[in-house]
Amino acid sequence: MLGTVALMLPLATVEGKNAPFVTALFTSTSATSVTGMAITDTPHYWSGFGLALITILTQLGGLGILTGAALVILTVSRQLGLRNRLLVQAESAEYRPGDVRRLLAHIAATVLACEAVMTAIVTARLWLAYDYPPWRALWSATFHSVQAFNSGGFSLYSHGLLGFSGDPWILLPLTFGGIIGGLGFPALFEAARGWRRPVHWGVATKLTIWGTVVLLVFGSLILLIAEWTNPQSIGRHGVPGKVMDAFSQLALGRSAGFEVIPIDALREESYPLLIALMFIGGGSASTTGGIKVTTFFLLAFVIWAELRGEPDVTVGQRRVATSSQRQALTVALLSVAVVVLGTFLLILITQHVAFYRALFEVTSAFSTAGLSVGLAPSLPAEGQLLLTTLMYIGRVGPLTLGSAIALNTRRRLYRYPEEQPIVG
Repeated sequence: MLGTVALMLPLATVEGKNAPFVTALFTSTSATSVTGMAITDTPHYWSGFGLALITILTQLGGLGILTGAALVILTVSRQLGLRNRLLVQAESAEYRPGDVRRLLAHIAATVLACEAVMTAIVTARLWLAYDYPPWRALWSATFHSVQAFNSGGFSLYSHGLLGFSGDPWILLPLTFGGIIGGLGFPALFEAARGWRRPVHWGVATKLTIWGTVVLLVFGSLILLIAEWTNPQSIGRHGVPGKVMDAFSQLALGRSAGFEVIPIDALREESYPLLIALMFIGGGSASTTGGIKVTTFFLLAFVIWAELRGEPDVTVGQRRVATSSQRQALTVALLSVAVVVLGTFLLILITQHVAFYRALFEVTSAFSTAGLSVGLAPSLPAEGQLLLTTLMYIGRVGPLTLGSAIALNTRRRLYRYPEEQPIVG
């Protein structure tokens, strides 16, 4: 709401007029939830002040509401109470209460270091290869680096990153920054500490790291196959350009929402792939949304164990607790329900929109991915408010649900008689 009020100031728009309430609310929610979906032409609608506000909101949203609050408390009081430590622990999975101070310091250092590296590389490229003035190159690089690492999708260019298609010095730093931001701090830190012996990683880290690799590799191959001969997407490039554009679009599309390939020019077989990857999202306690990679692959191991008739679900010689399996199933099914309901309501509001376009837009909003088939700007106010609600639920809902499940477990002193209903 603070962001909405600030964006409604005349100073925030290029024309010096008050932005409409729905426009300011949508943009503020999109930035804070690190979605990056826009209903205006961002570089031509918002002034420098407005763009700075969007950058700040994206940075705060990427750090996370709980993590950001804990950083403020730590700075002001120099200590955290047990309750605040437990709240941060719920968002940051495998860190114990005594590790919160170290966790927060590592988060701040990682964010600043990654964004600084991306900014330096992209600034140099824009200055030396595109003849940008140094100050403009620095501003553009900083804006897009913050957006990429925090999984936002706002851009200073009307057509996203389409103008840099085929340029590895622009796309690859932003892509790898987005991948790192999307892994999640617990998995990233554990992998960095034990990179020599990945066999000793925890279950969550293994599922996140290797699951992300699988999704990126196979997703890129499928997108390459689908778009290889499409002249409106990657078909006009040589083999290296095709591979890089497909990889960058897939990696950034499932989290940051940057447009490297014209999304509305993709072949229809590419949309189910992007919808599925957006719905899965990134790692737990990361800047991305979705049901999370850990949830998806944990459910895959549950299915595999059931098909084999195994009594336990095991991942890397570790038995997965039944409570974790139930949490994953709960998050996944509730998320499916939200997407289905959101798609139904959006079609009901518009009356004429195609199903796949509505599903794409709703999934992108809920998973805070930010990709768009161009539907959001043309929606009536009711439709834009629906997407605003989905972005808010996508950012806060799964996190709140996970915290509630983790911190409110209870044990019964009795059990009911068992019965096995027919399944399937």
